[in-house]
Amino acid sequence: MLVDKPPGPTSHDVVAAARRALGTQRLGHAGTLDPFASGLLPLLVGRATRLMPFLTDLRKHYLGVIRLGLRTTTDDATGTPVGDDDAWRHLSDERLRGAMQALTGTLDQVPPAFSAKKLGGTPAHRRARRGEAVALPPVRVVVFRFVCTGRDGAEVAFEAEVGSGTYVRALARDLGDALGCGAHLA
Repeated sequence: MLVDKPPGPTSHDVVAAARRALGTQRLGHAGTLDPFASGLLPLLVGRATRLMPFLTDLRKHYLGVIRLGLRTTTDDATGTPVGDDDAWRHLSDERLRGAMQALTGTLDQVPPAFSAKKLGGTPAHRRARRGEAVALPPVRVVVFRFVCTGRDGAEVAFEAEVGSGTYVRALARDLGDALGCGAHLA
């Protein structure tokens, strides 16, 4: 079943609501969308949950906006700003496209500190919210396509096609780092 998840609820919130509505505990989601993101969230119900491994490995397609020049604690618009840099004003579209192209292929990506990745059995986001320093090890990911579809000043519209486990907000962060001006997923 495909659910059009609106901004706000977590993927787990959507699963919980579907379990209540369908009267079953045997239900799961194939992939995770951040709470502020909207999009299709595939749910598998009953015996179909056995198909989960085949869906989680499929490519994911995203459309979004990256805000250049501003880093945040969460690598997205929900975080606290931690750096502002107007170097993006002198950034050519050609350099931007080149940096995006350089972030395609097989990469070692450091997941965001505010993520569900576990450190010592505890989700990283819990440690980060307690003010602890979180240093997650890089994870091998695949970015098949990462292209600019439009630009308005510091706002870069993009399209990305990625493999399982890729954090699009980490891709935005890494683009900002590569360009030397910082960025976050807006």
